[in-house]
Amino acid sequence: MIRKMIGGLAGTGASLFAATAAFAQEAAPAATVDKGDTAWMMVSTILVLMMILPGLALFYGGLTRTKNMIATMTQIGAVACLAMLMWVMFGYGLAFGPEGNAFISWGKFFLSGVDASSQAATFTAGVEIPEYVFICFQMTFAAITVALVLGSVVERMKFSAIMVFAAVWLTISYFPIAHMVWAAGGLFFDMGALDFAGGTVVHINAGVSALVACLILGKRIGFQKEIMAPHSLTMTSIGTGLLWVGWFGFNAGSALEANGSAALAMINTFVATASAGLFWMLAERAAGHKGSALGFCSGIIAGLVAVTPAAGNSGPFGAIVLGAIASIVCFYMVTVVKPKLGYDDALDAFGIHGVGGIVGAIGTAIVYAPSLGGPGAEDYDMGAKLVVQIMAVVTTIGWAAVATVIAMYVSKAVTGLRVTEEVEREGLDLGEHGERAYNY
Repeated sequence: MIRKMIGGLAGTGASLFAATAAFAQEAAPAATVDKGDTAWMMVSTILVLMMILPGLALFYGGLTRTKNMIATMTQIGAVACLAMLMWVMFGYGLAFGPEGNAFISWGKFFLSGVDASSQAATFTAGVEIPEYVFICFQMTFAAITVALVLGSVVERMKFSAIMVFAAVWLTISYFPIAHMVWAAGGLFFDMGALDFAGGTVVHINAGVSALVACLILGKRIGFQKEIMAPHSLTMTSIGTGLLWVGWFGFNAGSALEANGSAALAMINTFVATASAGLFWMLAERAAGHKGSALGFCSGIIAGLVAVTPAAGNSGPFGAIVLGAIASIVCFYMVTVVKPKLGYDDALDAFGIHGVGGIVGAIGTAIVYAPSLGGPGAEDYDMGAKLVVQIMAVVTTIGWAAVATVIAMYVSKAVTGLRVTEEVEREGLDLGEHGERAYNY
């Protein structure tokens, strides 16, 4: 998402509340709203919403058993809606408020001071977009990130517990990490960390949280003893396609403008993903299995995850290599490491989003080099940037893990975490929502 942030008020009597690295406050040209950039950002925002509903809902829902389809989709939709409301109440202020420090900001709670004339900075001096558009764009990122976490805990966690978890987790994990990486004054923003569209903020954050959450929650009844195959790879495939299309809003939209940077992110989102989808199936063949539709879908998501931080920070051929490497590493994590360790990350949220995000975040420091076709300066210091990227990755892992422990135990204290054994065996569709996904 936004490497260098973030919006501010412009117009008569207004001043910037957060400056981008390229946007000096003194002697700045008069800021104007660019209608083309605004239109592109509005479309990008809607594309990211499509990633959640219906994209992620169908992708995750198809991977569950029939008896948990409605519950999975409802959980995703509900936490996304909760995130949107929290964002406009205080999340935006905590992530991109006018006052703050290296870890958090504050101000603009309940969008105080924002109206239709308020503007947010882009990466070009003097070119801005309406602040409401920027708020909505960032809001969709918060919504999908918390929804991604649920992939590890489906089929056994109470709906009420999920809602409490989401509220606490967004407050103490997502909002601070978004500030640290994307907001001017944030710890890793000021260090120059590269995260074009959310490798650390979205995928490592969600993936690590998913792993910690499933470890606290415990395994599903019958895990590694009963067959728990996806009930509809057709729906998962549809969800995969919707996610890929929506991801162009995610990645190319993070340029904040309809320009060359967005075009670079666009082509990288094509080719890294294509590479990853094919390499996952090649990995399956190398392991002695048939290339599968599930593997293809998994590879597509792994490639999208890995290219997210590198979308505008890599050349196309660097993105191809990054996608291939991430796909192979994620394949190994999902098919070899997870079975050996025996943890029940039900839909591989950690194995793909967490691991793919780590590969992508660290790999971005490599593919950014101009010698490898990246957009870095001629004097680019790869070693120094690798250190920054690793520091951002390690901090995100630690912060997300601690925040998830807190959120899970708060949820446990308030509602209890797991459904009863009877409900789990019957299915959460009926037990939690009184509905069936399919009525024959």
